[in-house]
Amino acid sequence: MKSYKIKILIILGLVLSFSCEDYLDVAPESVLEKEDVFSTFKNAQGFVEEMYALVVSYEQQGHTFQDFLLGDDGFVDRPTKASGDIDAGRFFSVIGDSFVYLNNHGGPNTAYGDNDGDRRANVTLTNAFNRQRPGLYDASLYGIRKANLAIANVDLMVNATQAEKDVILGQAYFFRAFFHNEIMKFWGRYPYIDRVLIDDFKLPRPETYKEVALMANEDYKKAIDLLPVDWDNEPYGQLTRGENKGRLTKGTAYAFQGKNLLLAASPLMKGNNVSIDTYDYDTELCDMAVEAFSGILKLADQGRYALATTLDELDEVFWKSPAPNAWPGGTEFIFAATGGSRVQAQRFMTSGVSTRIHTTGAGFEVISPTHNFIHNNFGMANGLSIEDDQKLPAAQRLFDDTKPFENRDPRFYKWHIIDGQIIDPGAEDPDFVSAQLWYVSPAQNGQGKHRSSGAENLKILSNTGYMWTKFYPKVDGKYHTRWNPIINQFIGVRMHMRLTDVYLMYAEALHASKGATTAPASYSLTAEAAINLFRDRAGIPNVDPNIVADNNRFMDELRRERAVELSYEAHRWVDIRRWGLAHLDKYKRKLALDFPEDRSNFTETLLVERICEFPKHYWLPFPQGQTLIYEGFPQNPGW
Repeated sequence: MKSYKIKILIILGLVLSFSCEDYLDVAPESVLEKEDVFSTFKNAQGFVEEMYALVVSYEQQGHTFQDFLLGDDGFVDRPTKASGDIDAGRFFSVIGDSFVYLNNHGGPNTAYGDNDGDRRANVTLTNAFNRQRPGLYDASLYGIRKANLAIANVDLMVNATQAEKDVILGQAYFFRAFFHNEIMKFWGRYPYIDRVLIDDFKLPRPETYKEVALMANEDYKKAIDLLPVDWDNEPYGQLTRGENKGRLTKGTAYAFQGKNLLLAASPLMKGNNVSIDTYDYDTELCDMAVEAFSGILKLADQGRYALATTLDELDEVFWKSPAPNAWPGGTEFIFAATGGSRVQAQRFMTSGVSTRIHTTGAGFEVISPTHNFIHNNFGMANGLSIEDDQKLPAAQRLFDDTKPFENRDPRFYKWHIIDGQIIDPGAEDPDFVSAQLWYVSPAQNGQGKHRSSGAENLKILSNTGYMWTKFYPKVDGKYHTRWNPIINQFIGVRMHMRLTDVYLMYAEALHASKGATTAPASYSLTAEAAINLFRDRAGIPNVDPNIVADNNRFMDELRRERAVELSYEAHRWVDIRRWGLAHLDKYKRKLALDFPEDRSNFTETLLVERICEFPKHYWLPFPQGQTLIYEGFPQNPGW
């Protein structure tokens, strides 16, 4: 997306602390009079552009290594990383960790070039380094304030057309809702700031998540009315025609409207931290979410979006950019953070693969996919989970625990490197020919060259017996290696929203409200049919009729399908919390799969048992000082 470069708007007066009070009493950000800022559409859009730059890139916001898989799906052998703090239940350490996307990189004096010690120093939102932008909490508050400034001053656009005013307003309403949602996903119910605040910042914390979500919903509805279907088709989009892929549209607003409502309808939010039943949704909110998702699915039917139809086509969604520095995402793209650098992108793209294989010097620790996540979610070629496959008569079962890598769902092979898999058959060095992920105890002196055997190797090798490759380039059957250096041709991007996610959320909301086989009035697709779209794409059978007939089993299957399709895209920690599952043993135990070189036996090894209590570890805490600023802003439960 091309930026509107307006000198008068590149500088922001931002507060660098976590405190709500410190942020909300800041004077308006512009260094010019507001009449100048909103004098023309180009100037006003320049102001809005900085809201795009405040959207946090989860995969590039960290440091030299992206610790962004915070659920049961990834393991980093560094307990002091954010995921290690989450595993240990040290959530105050998480909110103090400047090397995770939730917070600012390097603290206030290093993150934003504040060399004179002024906590209200100017900030440059550079496209080159996402990690030098504010973290999620601060960025969201800054974004909310900017949105409110745009809404409050849009009438000053006396030299703009009505369409130009509408699109400025549409973007501002969207971002006001979106940035509230970003905070709510991790901290829960939060005051909805719907006006420019100077000194009246003492806003009470709402009693329920639903209350805030409904306020955000009103903003999303306004955004839908005001935003275009395609910027390229509008007069104001001609300045950047062909480069508008990342800009907000009606489809983007429909998708996030639905997500906001589904999250509010989910078991955790409905229980309001008092009780939790993983199958109990707010069906009224689910119906509203289905209606919103139907809006973007109708646009897809009209050709605006389209699902990738084969697993190979998904490469264009994740990493196979159509041209140098162009956005991937293909026809599934809906919304992602802007900017970044090639180095940061490559650190993300290689984060699941041993440094001995990619040898780019672009990463340090590896995020190893956990055996428990793979075993529980990536099922068999017959379309069943491993658990359901084992309930079949012995002669019909596909899973054999002495041959756990055989007969699996094609997506298991698509998005992982497993022991013995060919990496580059033409490489002269055996380290690059095939994956060596076997492991026995150090006393037996046995481990493959791509498998960690202790502290000296934890920064470069797998810890679990698998590597994940969803964003890792592979051309003509060969992965990127020193022998096949192709990574510079591509840019991998983790999207905040893509079309697959929309179909999965639509199916979840619809099933929670009306069951698996009933279509809503707003759209013709049932939840069962929506899930089978992805099974057809993967080449596995449709959902078993016995599962479809059982509401709870079908919800479990729907969630498993979501885990597979959105694997390693940083949705998992939010999902297992909103479903009310994160405190159960199945989701707390992170496992590795150990086996000797000849694969004569396989052993599940416990790497860590996560500390997770309900409701304490379902929400991040606010810094203790923030809850003491004024009455009416209580701490999250348990903290």
